[in-house]
Amino acid sequence: MTDNTKKIDLEERLIDFSLTIIDIVEKLPDTRSGNHIAGQLLRSETSPAFNYGEAQVAESRNDFIHKMKICLKELKESSIALQIIKRKPLIIDYSNLEICIIECKELIAIFLKSIDTAKLNSKK
Repeated sequence: MTDNTKKIDLEERLIDFSLTIIDIVEKLPDTRSGNHIAGQLLRSETSPAFNYGEAQVAESRNDFIHKMKICLKELKESSIALQIIKRKPLIIDYSNLEICIIECKELIAIFLKSIDTAKLNSKK
């Protein structure tokens, strides 16, 4: 697998994750809390896909690391929102929710490792 294929695979995962989150957001109740969580989750979860696209064309290694850290920050925020939805509970159908929680944790791990690797490579 080439580096380019890995980038595309991660990009596709982020897009697929966003699409699943959109489905979850659409199931949230039309209440003050449901609307608040929906808006927050929609913003924080779609951000990693957009910022990862920017990271792929970063102007420097530091710019790349910065954009990857934004992705990580937004994924962590999304993880918390998903936990709130699960614990409350704000939706009835949890099948996609559990899948999203697992995927979010995996994406966080990928971004943590990528940031660490980029930092290590910048010291060379």
